[in-house]
Amino acid sequence: MKQRKKLGFWVISMMVALSLAVPSVASSGEDYKKSGRWISGDFHQHTYYTDGSTTIDFVMMKNNQFGLDWWANSEHGGSRNRDGEGVSWLNTSKYPVNPILGDNAASGNMWRWQSLRDFAFPDILDARGRYPDKLIFSGLEWNVPGHEHCSTGIVAKDASAISAFEFQFDKSDTDKSRIGEVTPFGTLIKQNGRDPLTQATKPLGLDRHSDAVAACEWMQKQMNAGLIDNGWIVFAHIERAGAFNTGSSDGGYNIEHFRDFNNAGPDACFGFEGAPGHQVNYEGRGGFGSGAFSGTYGGVGFYTAKVGGLWDALLGEGRRWFNYASSDYHKHWTKCDDPTNFGTCGDDFYPGEYQKTWVHVEGADKDPRFHWESRQSRHSLNRVVDGLRSGNSFFVMGDLVDRLEFFAQKGWEKAPMGSELDLNSSKGASKNSGKKDLTLTIRFRSPLVNNNDYAPVVNHIDLIAGEITGPISPSSPDYTKATNESTKVIASFKAGDWKQDVDGYNTIVYEIQDLKKSMYFRLRGTNLACDTPKETGPEVALPSAEYCNPLADSLIDTSKGPAVQAAAAWKDLWFYSNPILVYAK
Repeated sequence: MKQRKKLGFWVISMMVALSLAVPSVASSGEDYKKSGRWISGDFHQHTYYTDGSTTIDFVMMKNNQFGLDWWANSEHGGSRNRDGEGVSWLNTSKYPVNPILGDNAASGNMWRWQSLRDFAFPDILDARGRYPDKLIFSGLEWNVPGHEHCSTGIVAKDASAISAFEFQFDKSDTDKSRIGEVTPFGTLIKQNGRDPLTQATKPLGLDRHSDAVAACEWMQKQMNAGLIDNGWIVFAHIERAGAFNTGSSDGGYNIEHFRDFNNAGPDACFGFEGAPGHQVNYEGRGGFGSGAFSGTYGGVGFYTAKVGGLWDALLGEGRRWFNYASSDYHKHWTKCDDPTNFGTCGDDFYPGEYQKTWVHVEGADKDPRFHWESRQSRHSLNRVVDGLRSGNSFFVMGDLVDRLEFFAQKGWEKAPMGSELDLNSSKGASKNSGKKDLTLTIRFRSPLVNNNDYAPVVNHIDLIAGEITGPISPSSPDYTKATNESTKVIASFKAGDWKQDVDGYNTIVYEIQDLKKSMYFRLRGTNLACDTPKETGPEVALPSAEYCNPLADSLIDTSKGPAVQAAAAWKDLWFYSNPILVYAK
């Protein structure tokens, strides 16, 4: 094997010696092919049922057209005046008898708990019949008490559980008609940031937040009891509303809130959307206005894009807290009610057109219950949610890559994204006087063409690492700390650092010698070179390479309309992996 000069050095801040091995064509990754599949999806999209601009059939068709394997109909809670075809609930031609239940019938607005259960779910069943090789979930964009929005989904035999969730916990659902109803999930109450009897907003932000925590507890309880098969609570466009508001009006999310949610429902609340939808928003990518934390960076929110920021602080606790992307599709950027007014134009790509979340589904090839040719079984849906929860996933823009395998290895023991590797285990223990050497392997592949009809090319990949110091107690002053100063870019790889194998994968093998501290490792990659005007910053020197950070998307001129914004998005592509947690102590 052709070798490059080895580079060894001491990173004082992390106390780890590093050396770079030449990329090699290894057998790594073959076990993935045997044990499962990579599938792409989107869990945040809208139709006429709420504030989308197209029918549910149209959105389902677009999911399929752009190659998604799984998706969720996930729309706002509260109440709306039309069905999934855009027909008013009071249209007597379609609905001779007013179908609206609850205390809202005369208004013409149906509560979401009912439309989810009685109308949207039958539409999902119909779509499953029309797309039998796809996995389609029943979801909800939860209006979180005290906060912004959240993508949720429940796997169950019907939509009664997600209906109960929306009724009880959505801050926009003020219906009281089901209070006291006995269901398989307990007696229904209202815990939605409002007074249970009057439905007036609770004046204190912390009280509203407590109701949001209760929702995570409820979902966890249903899963533990086996009353639902599976579920997820993944927080959406998390920086958009800025900081949390302790007063009467709702705000965004601070780090302590994610810690609270994860503590309350570790199997239900396990991540957020680091890359928001609305990537063609005329005011800025993601629709982040003046209230947001510094907008987006390469289309990725500040909490994720900032090295050593909020996400890294969560990972520094060893939390299994993972990152995803979605379309948040409402209206495509090519559709304008008034072409002279950018504010009337759509600001979205179709689901799967630009952003995807790729999930590794374990056991798909080996488990006889997982029939890939007929994937609509609840068991198959569970496999996808289990894959999301495992963290063996990544998100990508513009199909910059369509496969990413990233794992840590010691001896015979391997840990993919989302997993933990203990260097002190019998498999992972070093044979060399207790030294804890580690191998990181990156394998990635780009498609021949993306949905903008060109071949995307990775310019460089950054390896990011930070220390794991353990859980932070809610009573600690550090519980509200949203930084991890130990996190650094420790290596950056360009085309000369990888070699393509016969399967079209590019492989990088990176050796870490004698790891002294427990650490996590994650990746980000882009098609952009450093010093790209208004996109990436100047090169920062490392002992073995150079790297650069994405610049704020606010530097882009957003005054020229959606076509210019869409073109800019297609030129600025990134992918982010989920982390691997490696324990040396």
